[in-house]
Amino acid sequence: MNTAEKLSLRKANLSEIPEIWNILQDAIEQRRLDGSTQWQDGYPNEVSIENDIKNGYAYVLTENESILCYAAIIFDKEPAYDDIEGKWLTNGDYVVIHRVAVSKLAKGKGIATKLFESIEGLCLENNVYSIKVDTNFDNIPMLKILDRLKYTYCGEVYFRGSARKAYEKQLF
Repeated sequence: MNTAEKLSLRKANLSEIPEIWNILQDAIEQRRLDGSTQWQDGYPNEVSIENDIKNGYAYVLTENESILCYAAIIFDKEPAYDDIEGKWLTNGDYVVIHRVAVSKLAKGKGIATKLFESIEGLCLENNVYSIKVDTNFDNIPMLKILDRLKYTYCGEVYFRGSARKAYEKQLF
């Protein structure tokens, strides 16, 4: 049986905050070790996760119930995306992906790519045909994933005073 058959994308629950927070802390530390300023200012934090769960945004990708990665998947508008310096591919409904973090136990196994592929499936199930995402200019692992999965660079958006690279993928 291959790994893809055991992976499951599902909504996170409040009891999983400590485990998700550990995964995010590892990602925050990895960003720091990579010399990035991303996530080095106290965001995201445990309150971010709790709010994601309460808003229905928090998802985990699991393998045999073990959490491999976390993401906020938002079936709603991202206000910061209204002011793009550039141009989105589409103007209709879209899904936003924020706060992606992979467990250090799953690093280097293509889990983030599997997460994005699972999110594409979730979008199609919900009749949403566009995914928009942004990342820091120096987040090389995420930039590589977006390139591999054929996301289109659309311009820059601003979060908490910082420019971020904005991408979109149309699903057909």
